Amino acid sequence: MIDIPKKGKKFILARHFEGSPTHDNFKLVEFDIPNLQEGEILVEALFLSVDPYMRPYSARLLQEGTSTMIGSQVAKVIATKNGEYPLGTRLVGYWGWSTHSVVNPNNVATGMIGSFTHFPDIGNLSPSLGLGAIGMPGNTAYFGFLEICQPKEGDVVVVTGAAGAVGSLVGQIAKIKGCHVIGFAGSDDKVKWLVDEVGFDKAYNYKTADWDKCLKEAAPNGVDCYFDNVGGLLSTTIRNNMKDFGRISVCGSISTYNDKTPTMAPACEAAFVFKQLKMEGFLVGRWKSRWMEGLSQMTKWIQEGKIKVKETYTEGFEQMPQAFIDMLNGVNVGKAIIKV
Repeated sequence: MIDIPKKGKKFILARHFEGSPTHDNFKLVEFDIPNLQEGEILVEALFLSVDPYMRPYSARLLQEGTSTMIGSQVAKVIATKNGEYPLGTRLVGYWGWSTHSVVNPNNVATGMIGSFTHFPDIGNLSPSLGLGAIGMPGNTAYFGFLEICQPKEGDVVVVTGAAGAVGSLVGQIAKIKGCHVIGFAGSDDKVKWLVDEVGFDKAYNYKTADWDKCLKEAAPNGVDCYFDNVGGLLSTTIRNNMKDFGRISVCGSISTYNDKTPTMAPACEAAFVFKQLKMEGFLVGRWKSRWMEGLSQMTKWIQEGKIKVKETYTEGFEQMPQAFIDMLNGVNVGKAIIKV
């Protein structure tokens, strides 16, 4: 018999971010869990995610002082009045930083708040992967790299944010496709992990390396594909080292998310014109109709040992703000996960 809680906990956005997030941006509140109506289910979070997108999206989507902080979670059904969702059903949903959520599957929102999917069959793999390699970050890497960069065997691929949830997967997918992979990450330990365990051909600590010199050394003939997670001056340097007809997939710009004033970078038009480059940004929801294709392929590669997954765990729901702050500061290796 499952003990149905009377109350849940959630973090609201107390005030919008100005510069780097602090604990003062969040407020932990307790709320009453309402009785279920016909057709509804009650889900309880098992694992929650913190991701870079939360920083810019919160300003666009949330009201300070009232809105639950956005985010996804792996949850299980602990009470149900919907026959299609029996007790124990696992779901991946955008229910925010909340321990419990009442959901009506017949009236589901779309987008970054309230939507959910059924948990895929991943065998004996950890359910937490539904927030990472077999979830939104996995599909971000799979579709964002393969569809936009269109890699060919032998291509030279550069990945920034290479030790993160998406970047580490992009590099491994590139290796599966027969590419030469170069990564930039934020510490010597991450660089060592990328080369020794993940299989990158070269990796560099962007904080200490001479970017141009490293690229000339690792890619003397130029770069074919660039998967950009960080933006800023590093991206300018990489674009200037690309081959003619190079392809750039822009996933994010984490180096600028906490800026209080816009970052100034050199004009990029000359490189685009004379090298005839192609750069395209994307939101992974573009491939919603193919969602399970990506998850199925990522699951297969992980089970075959072709993709290695790293997760950085934080224990306890109350620690979500610190996990979020740490993630934006690059403390995590691979996917940052909160275990309830």
